[in-house]
Amino acid sequence: MTAPALDPSWVDEVLLADAAGRPGDAPALVFDAPVTRAELRRLVEQKQAVLAAAGIGRTGPGDSVALCLAPSLAFVANLLACWRLGARAALLDHRLTPFEIDAALQRLAPQAVVSAKHATGGPLRGFQDVQERVATYPGRPADTAHALVQLSSGSTGPSKVIARTAANLVEELERYVAIGPGVPQPGERIVCLASMVHVLGLVGGLLYGLHAGAQLVVPQRMTADGILAAVAAGPEPTTLLGVPFHIELLSSGPRPPHLPQLTGMTTGGELVRAQVHEAFADRFGVRLGNMYGMTEVGVIATDLFGEHRPALTPAPGLTVREEQGELLVSLPASPYLGLSDPTRWADGWLHTRDAGAVDPATGRLRILGRNDSQVSVGGLKVDLTEVEHTLAALPGVAAAVVTHDKAIEAYVMLREDTTAAQVQAQLNERLAAFKRPRVLRVVEQLPRTATGKLVRDRALLVAASAAGAESTARTVMEGNTQA
Repeated sequence: MTAPALDPSWVDEVLLADAAGRPGDAPALVFDAPVTRAELRRLVEQKQAVLAAAGIGRTGPGDSVALCLAPSLAFVANLLACWRLGARAALLDHRLTPFEIDAALQRLAPQAVVSAKHATGGPLRGFQDVQERVATYPGRPADTAHALVQLSSGSTGPSKVIARTAANLVEELERYVAIGPGVPQPGERIVCLASMVHVLGLVGGLLYGLHAGAQLVVPQRMTADGILAAVAAGPEPTTLLGVPFHIELLSSGPRPPHLPQLTGMTTGGELVRAQVHEAFADRFGVRLGNMYGMTEVGVIATDLFGEHRPALTPAPGLTVREEQGELLVSLPASPYLGLSDPTRWADGWLHTRDAGAVDPATGRLRILGRNDSQVSVGGLKVDLTEVEHTLAALPGVAAAVVTHDKAIEAYVMLREDTTAAQVQAQLNERLAAFKRPRVLRVVEQLPRTATGKLVRDRALLVAASAAGAESTARTVMEGNTQA
């Protein structure tokens, strides 16, 4: 049974209204310049009028719109305008190719598409100055009460269509508030490095910042210097919000200036390797917290002060249990559109497909990798996550991905003056023979998703390997009995 839609007034009440800790004259967002809450409300009303002129909301709530915009003030205003009209907003990453965008629009069938008519800003820009256009599309009204549609990152295969109701988004915002210490407070700042098209940057950054009265800042440039400049631009206590890729970026290069306003960083996505965690803590001297979540649910568990690493505490209001080595999360309705797969959601439980364990005494959980990372080699179980982490921790390896297709294969980016033979010798010391990759492919660049996750789709990795002029493939363990 479809849940009733939340009244569109939730946008004003939860996100845009003045309230204690979020006065109308206080900056709510900072792109090129600060934008107050009152200014944002006026801009949302303007975008709402443009969408209404294109027919959205003409017959009441329930229309559908696709947004394909770079991070920008235009993105924020159009998203909130859609919701104020009671429309369902589908978010498409602006970095998709025209072919991918066309395929997504055919799947989603919106009635209107908001895209960039003109945009300025290079690939390292944190945001763009966007002049948008609204075009009608031969789609249809939403047939569910969902407010938000996102495509999964596709790091392990084809993307899924994931939908969330407004009530579900509000519940997640309340979870953030209930988590307490480590979550930015009213009057503080969030320097958001994560994409607003994806759940961490969207809910944990943009929507939470508006709800809580924490100023959201997007760096002008997504470089180490640009990020640190964004931190230094204001005196308020500041939290960085990003993914492991950003931690590695900030942990390289010269030692940063003293930043007394930087209180810590929270990272989502993959588990931060111990070596990278230590490098960040040594360099900045602040907390590095970890957050586990999924597009389907949002934040699931946290360890915002690194006190229980690698264990995490379930977020308030959620139940996490372990079943046959897989983590399941309580979720009253399926988050998938066009997918009725009981192996993904059934009877109020979302199957995360993450291998993990829950401590019965504390309730804390540990992520042990993807369920599909467990393979059999000669009758012996091998966790590809363990192999990948071991490989990535080698001093000469910049990044690594490990897959399995009849045999264990590794794709690595090497640092200068490091050879595949040296990597092989180091692996021989650290991994049992049956765990070692049979094939090691050296690539110039490993493909990543739009959220910065390393792609583990073997077809894409093989293509990346073939595309590199200096890519090589070699057998690293002769006589290995891999099946």
